[in-house]
Amino acid sequence: MGRTFIESARRRQIVAAAIEVIADSGYAKASFARIAKQAGLSSTGMISYHFEGKDDLLREVVAEVLRVLEEYTRPRIDAETGPRARMRAYIESNVELAAAHPRELAALVEILNGHGDGEGAAGGEGAGDGGRGGAGSQVGVSRRAVLERQERAVRAAQADGEFGSSDARVLVTAMRGAIDALLVRLLREPGADVAASARELADLFDRAVFPAAAEPCTAAHRLPGERDE
Repeated sequence: MGRTFIESARRRQIVAAAIEVIADSGYAKASFARIAKQAGLSSTGMISYHFEGKDDLLREVVAEVLRVLEEYTRPRIDAETGPRARMRAYIESNVELAAAHPRELAALVEILNGHGDGEGAAGGEGAGDGGRGGAGSQVGVSRRAVLERQERAVRAAQADGEFGSSDARVLVTAMRGAIDALLVRLLREPGADVAASARELADLFDRAVFPAAAEPCTAAHRLPGERDE
């Protein structure tokens, strides 16, 4: 039997409150008492009625955050044609999440730091959660799917001559790592120019994949007086 409209609305209210509490107080201090107060609920029992426990609530929080982030980035990427334009849209839209959805991002970072590190998120599907998959593995499954899709897209672009020769897996892993590191920095520096940072990172990877720059420049590494053979 499905949930009623009121039950679904209450769950959304609790999830929204949990995002705010986690973003403000951190994962460790996100107790049901704080979340209930943020949501304006009379007792924590109302949270326990709708969620089996903290892990269950965190899974719902992560699902909602991923939905919001995808809703922001996907139209930007889909609006572009060509692999380089789509790669730029992917990088810029992801970095600009720091300005568009800072609360959701902050909550997600806190959950991953508290519920499982980057390695756990990437490779710990179902670990420590009875096979159901915790919040960390939930993000890991989503991330692996994205990276595999991007890896295929890079190889296709290389085959078409749009991208230079490089290891596709190294490229997409480096791109995701750079985006994540920059997002963490931007969340810690509220006054930073997010749009400029997004463009700079996109420019960096655009130069990295451009076919003309694919081969190493031997002139840059030549010793003084040394000539090509």
